Amino acid sequence: MNVLQAIFLGLLQGLTEFLPVSSSAHIRIFGSLIGCEDPGSAFTAIIQIGTELAVLLYFRHDIARILSHWFRCLVSKDAKGWERFGSRDKDAALGWYIIIGTIPIVVAGLIFQDFIETTMRNLWIIVVTLALFGVLLWFFDARSRQVKTIDDMTWKDALLYGIGQMLALIPGVSRSGGTITFGRAMGYTREAAARVSFLMAIPAVLGAGILEAVKAAGETSAPSFPGWGVTILAAVIAFFVGYVVIIGFLKIVSTFSYKGFAIYRIALAAFVVILLLAHVLTPLSGA
Repeated sequence: MNVLQAIFLGLLQGLTEFLPVSSSAHIRIFGSLIGCEDPGSAFTAIIQIGTELAVLLYFRHDIARILSHWFRCLVSKDAKGWERFGSRDKDAALGWYIIIGTIPIVVAGLIFQDFIETTMRNLWIIVVTLALFGVLLWFFDARSRQVKTIDDMTWKDALLYGIGQMLALIPGVSRSGGTITFGRAMGYTREAAARVSFLMAIPAVLGAGILEAVKAAGETSAPSFPGWGVTILAAVIAFFVGYVVIIGFLKIVSTFSYKGFAIYRIALAAFVVILLLAHVLTPLSGA
């Protein structure tokens, strides 16, 4: 991977990470199209740290409030179980819900890590997940009511959000797409579903990125890892672009539906099918 390719993939990561269109699918598809094959799951996870730092910056006040309330209730002598004090302190409860929503993706990621990093990066699988979750997002966004806000969340809702996030381990599903689709199916407003997606991603994506960074530090000679210089460059670009995208995305979903994103997913899947049938792309990297 050269500098220009790293800049392009950083821009792509920043533009697509928070949209329900799957940043990992875009990195996989366009990484091959620009000649650097599949950059690999380690590269993808590490540059996602850049976009998650943008989330930390944008939601810094919300995060500080949630953490302070959560710790306060955790050590309080009056707190006899998180469900009881959660009904009195929504921020503390939200802290617990984020933890609950993170458990599925952590467990599945640890169990199926090798499978995710190899077999699941097949472009035919990505085509199916792009199209399928595009249809699901379109359906639930059009049919579901907008009645729930973040304050209405329960531990059951948090677990369902977590399952949606867990499915994003499959390239093409999209972490934001999975959580937003599940949120809309449960009746959360478009903006609330997006905000939950942002907040719930922080521990999962940062954790995965740091884990992959530690692994890459000991395996810098691995052929799948493009090198620290271009990886850090892509992450920095993803940070700045991602911050701008967060601002625009929250404004868009407060006014418009997710229909356009669903159509884009389906169109991208069709585009990749054409490229695969024309042998412009191969299903597996290096095939």
